[in-house]
Amino acid sequence: MTTTQLYNVAVLGATGAVGTKMLETLDKKNFPIKDLLLLSSKRSAGAEMEFQGKKYTVQEATPESFENIDIALFSAGGGVSKQLAPEAVKRGAVVVDNTSAYRMDPEVPLVVPEVNEEDIKSHNGIIANPNCSTIQMVAALKPIRDLFGMSRVIVSTYQAVSGAGNEALDELRAQSEAFLQGEDLKAELLPVTGEKKYYPIAFNALPQIDVFQENGYTFEEMKMINETKKIMHDDTVQVAATCVRLPFFTSHAESVYVEVDKSGVTVEQLKEAISNAEGVVLEDDPENQVYPTPLSAAGKPDVFVGRIRKDLDNDKGFHLWVVSDNLLKGAAWNSVQIAESLIKNNWLQK
Repeated sequence: MTTTQLYNVAVLGATGAVGTKMLETLDKKNFPIKDLLLLSSKRSAGAEMEFQGKKYTVQEATPESFENIDIALFSAGGGVSKQLAPEAVKRGAVVVDNTSAYRMDPEVPLVVPEVNEEDIKSHNGIIANPNCSTIQMVAALKPIRDLFGMSRVIVSTYQAVSGAGNEALDELRAQSEAFLQGEDLKAELLPVTGEKKYYPIAFNALPQIDVFQENGYTFEEMKMINETKKIMHDDTVQVAATCVRLPFFTSHAESVYVEVDKSGVTVEQLKEAISNAEGVVLEDDPENQVYPTPLSAAGKPDVFVGRIRKDLDNDKGFHLWVVSDNLLKGAAWNSVQIAESLIKNNWLQK
């Protein structure tokens, strides 16, 4: 982006999996930074990190940290966001929050810039970054909904371990080595920290991401359901989700069934709509085995779509395969895009 003005930027959770990707994204996009402040919990404070050739010491986040900050990118857990986001706003910063703390707050815009960028301008100091699984799905569905309408979505996810943080990645590595050596697998983190039971993720599939709700769905599944309706401003669309953790490191994959409103829509029409969509890449050539995979999507900021098929029993039903890097478009990249939109559209002022 081109701008002559520079901004004071803070990254909270700078040492985490998403925080490090935020810094990489700010660098790659050449974000207009005047001063950069790296923040973390007390445990990680004092660590040294490098950005654009300069070394920074990570500081413990306090309310006073946000004095003179213009834009604060948060990714340090919902509890921290609840505590510090209002303090940052009180001191004049605009917060882009990558936790679930404010996503369903009616006063807080929930934004995927390719889908609902205009919602940003109604912010009161906080903009929420959606759940990683939701981001890639709504980005893929938007061109379909715009042209053909959309009444129903059923999604099953295949989610990378990086979505659970760096410690979960370390556990996957340790369990994989133990499995190959014929040793017992130690499980201490997944599916959810603080739950009654833990299961190995190596060479396994865990049909639980986050805690179970009273209705039998997990919190992750309810995030996808509720966030999709909010982002698309449509409480009538029917959404169901099953979220599963699989033993790979990066990128979430999703099998998505969507029912459109129009009759007679063809697969080619869907492919054309998706290929013309911003931030979405069509990779769909079954004859030559071309389709997206978690490995092929890793490190890339786009949402990749393939395996587009018409349902065999419902003329209005279609099946898609959607893949995206959960730490980039699913988190860091989308957050920085929101920050760019704030500047580009002069929406920084509350």
